[in-house]
Amino acid sequence: MTPSSSPAPDSRLPSTAQLANGARSFRLRMAVIDRETEAALDMTRDRYGRTLHAGVAEAARAHRDKTALEAYSIHLAPHADALLDTARYALDQLPPARHLTGWRAVLEGLATSTTEIRQALDQPATPGSPAERTQHANLWPHLTAWADHSVIASNLADQRDGQHHTAPLTGEEQQMWTERAQAAQRRGELDLTESWYAADGQPITLAYLVEDDDSTVVALRGDPGAPGWQVIGHYAHEYEAGKVLPAPVPPGVLRPDVSRFNRPVPAPEVSLQELIRDAVEAQQAGDASNALLSATQRGYDAGPMVRLQELLETSRQFASALETSQGRQIGARLSALGRQIEFLTREVEEAAEDLGATVAVLPPHRAPVLPTRPRPAVDTTPPVPPPRASTLARHR
Repeated sequence: MTPSSSPAPDSRLPSTAQLANGARSFRLRMAVIDRETEAALDMTRDRYGRTLHAGVAEAARAHRDKTALEAYSIHLAPHADALLDTARYALDQLPPARHLTGWRAVLEGLATSTTEIRQALDQPATPGSPAERTQHANLWPHLTAWADHSVIASNLADQRDGQHHTAPLTGEEQQMWTERAQAAQRRGELDLTESWYAADGQPITLAYLVEDDDSTVVALRGDPGAPGWQVIGHYAHEYEAGKVLPAPVPPGVLRPDVSRFNRPVPAPEVSLQELIRDAVEAQQAGDASNALLSATQRGYDAGPMVRLQELLETSRQFASALETSQGRQIGARLSALGRQIEFLTREVEEAAEDLGATVAVLPPHRAPVLPTRPRPAVDTTPPVPPPRASTLARHR
């Protein structure tokens, strides 16, 4: 089968559903392998995230690489080329859209990874040898490429046999329903429930249109937070809408080079709870100052306050990348909050330095309190308890 042709009716190739299911099974297996590996690697680290047992960590990764290759051999190796050919054919049939160039590059990258993996499967290294470990380690990026991005190939295979939306509304009906939905939005009675992108790159949103205590499921095309969106259909329930509306395509990514299976080794960090405990246990001003300075530390092993600022900035980038009116508004809010955190971080640093310059210790009258009362000596007779009030009353 070539990229520009479809399989013949009597072809023995698997159906598009079978091809897509093989990729899904591989992704699920890789998710399990990833969780098991992370659990094993966590056992090799101290509480700050530093690796203490490098040999054990290396063995865990070697087991991961080998198990992932076995999963690929079972779920994808027999039909990877057929899946890619089917995906390419489906891609050629789609209307022009911004995301198609990126998808085509993904398919070509998966094809390259398929070739590399096939060569290794055809010429395996000696089992258990260092050469086998090296071979498997070199294949790991190609295996994770399939685990991260084969959802695009699977979706394209599904799209080939998927539903194609036909507008159920005339132009006049569409205008009427759009006006009703816009009026409900102004009243605060248009409840958005789900959003996705169709294969043509158009955003679609499901919403409940509430009128006089009655609700109708409507589908909107366009950005609900900006002028110009339209109602493209109304339905009795969401299941009915899902059967006739364009199927969703995989959402995008914030950063193109990020992989859930190739996360960088976490930088050593001290938790905020531990810093709080350090301040509680401090007896000198310098100890409490160090806890504050650790929270504001910058660089590779940044403190919690700096990490919080990084989180706000990354979330701002995400909100802006949504390319919606509401996303831009939220991005502006997060940007303002990030500036406030930066100002607060500098204030905390200055306060910490001033506290560290304070030559002082806690006064001795802040004596500790033992968690339990001292027990009497073993040969000491316990004191006689006082008589109860009810007993005294009877002897009066």
